[in-house]
Amino acid sequence: MTDEVIKVALVEDDLGIRETLAELLEVSDGFAFCGSFADGESAVEQIPKLDADIALVDINLPGISGIDVIMTLHAECPNLQFLVLTVYEDSDRIFRALAAGAGGYLLKREAPSKLLESITDIKHGGAPMSASIARQVVQSFHKMGTVKESEENLSPREEEILKMLVDGDLYKEIADKLGIHLETVKTYIKRIYAKLHVRSRTEAVVKRLRRETD
Repeated sequence: MTDEVIKVALVEDDLGIRETLAELLEVSDGFAFCGSFADGESAVEQIPKLDADIALVDINLPGISGIDVIMTLHAECPNLQFLVLTVYEDSDRIFRALAAGAGGYLLKREAPSKLLESITDIKHGGAPMSASIARQVVQSFHKMGTVKESEENLSPREEEILKMLVDGDLYKEIADKLGIHLETVKTYIKRIYAKLHVRSRTEAVVKRLRRETD
C-alpha cells in the first residue's frame, strides 16, 4: 500500500458538479481536494498558489475557455498536470485541449471510479481517455498514417484482459469477473504492456482500438 495523496484542483462552472466532485475527492482515500473555481480567470490567478498535482478542467467556462486555462497554467506550472472533464467529444476540442497541455480527456458521464482511476493514472504518467475519445484519436492517427503496427503475441487470457481494459473495467472488476487475484491481473497487465511496447493503460487501449479500425 502507498501513502501517496494526490492533490486535485477543480475548474468547473456548474455548482452541482463542483460540489459532487469535491465531496468525491474528500471522501476517497489517496486524494486531497485543493479547491474549486467557477471560471477560468480565478483559476489562472489562484491555482499557481496551490500545491496541486492535478487540475480537473471543464472546457466550456464563462470568460476564458478551459483550453486557455490549460495553456496558461501549463506554461506557469510545469509540474501541474491537467485532466479535461467535459461533455464535448468533438475532435477539434479534443486535439486543441491535448495541444494546450492536457494529459487526459474524460467525458462527464464516466463513473466516479473511472475518474479516480484516471487521476491516479495521469499522476503516474498515463494519458487516460474515455473509450470514445481514444477511438477518435486513433482514427485521426490512422488517417494521418502516424500509428505503426506493433508486434503482438498476446495469449488468449491477455487478449481477454486487454478487451476488458478497452471496455473500461477496473483492475478489481477484471479480477472478480475472471475469478483471479488482483495481483494476478496486475501481472498480466505488465506482460501486456511489455508485448505492446506501451507504458500505460491508455496507450494499450489505443493500440487495441487501432487494430480494430484496420
